[in-house]
Amino acid sequence: MVPALSPSRASDFKQCPLLYRFRTIDKLPSPPSPAAARGTLVHAVLERLFDLPADQRTPAAAQSLLGPQWEALVDEEPELAAMIADDEKLTEDGWFDDAQALIETWFTLEDPTRLEPAERELYVETELDGLVLRGYVDRLDVAPDGAMRVVDYKTGRSPSELFEGKALFQMKFYALVLWRLRGEIPRLLQLVYLGNGEVVRYAPDEHDLLGLERNLKAVWTAIEHAATTGDWRPKTSRLCDWCDFRAFCPAWGGTPPPLPEGAALLALDPAVSGQVVPADD
Repeated sequence: MVPALSPSRASDFKQCPLLYRFRTIDKLPSPPSPAAARGTLVHAVLERLFDLPADQRTPAAAQSLLGPQWEALVDEEPELAAMIADDEKLTEDGWFDDAQALIETWFTLEDPTRLEPAERELYVETELDGLVLRGYVDRLDVAPDGAMRVVDYKTGRSPSELFEGKALFQMKFYALVLWRLRGEIPRLLQLVYLGNGEVVRYAPDEHDLLGLERNLKAVWTAIEHAATTGDWRPKTSRLCDWCDFRAFCPAWGGTPPPLPEGAALLALDPAVSGQVVPADD
């Protein structure tokens, strides 16, 4: 069984070992989130928009994709429709208006009539000294000279400098995998924040990515140690304010569920430690 890590699971452990345990061993579900569902919908629309000829990639065309893409998502997860219907603060019209506003913001940041992405929702995977790294890239642009630009859409607002590192970690993860796959470091990493119309750009270099390699190996070693010892102690930070599992966390007066039988194997199962989700927002 070859171990595997996705950027989401690596980020979970770096943020808090107990969070990693809750998601990979206890498999505690996150409550349905209208914001997350809206993010998934917007990602789907922006992906499908590039199926159209360049001159047809208009705001009106994007708006026309919202309904069909939402129906496709609900077909896969019927609970999404119920989530909106059951939320007293939401109406379906208002929820769609918010999604449309995010898409309209994107048109002020990028011009899709001048873009021809090389890849969309690109699955990438490579092996690093016996550790598989895998993930999904929202969009990969390749210039005529072969230079790569990795683009990730975020439907929230751009974070403060205190939290920006978490988003850049994900992007550097993709850059490392692409470097190992294609033999060239991406020229630019670009985070497009639709919540407030900001674009964050970062140019990685070999020093960055070699440091990330060492970091990911250390993260996996720490996960193996936690799995062997059963020590999944929490690490508190400002991010605790947004954690879905505070009610189970001893740092906040909660009690975790008992560790199930075979917990160590669950923690190291590549299907969960390397779990990747398209359009992860």
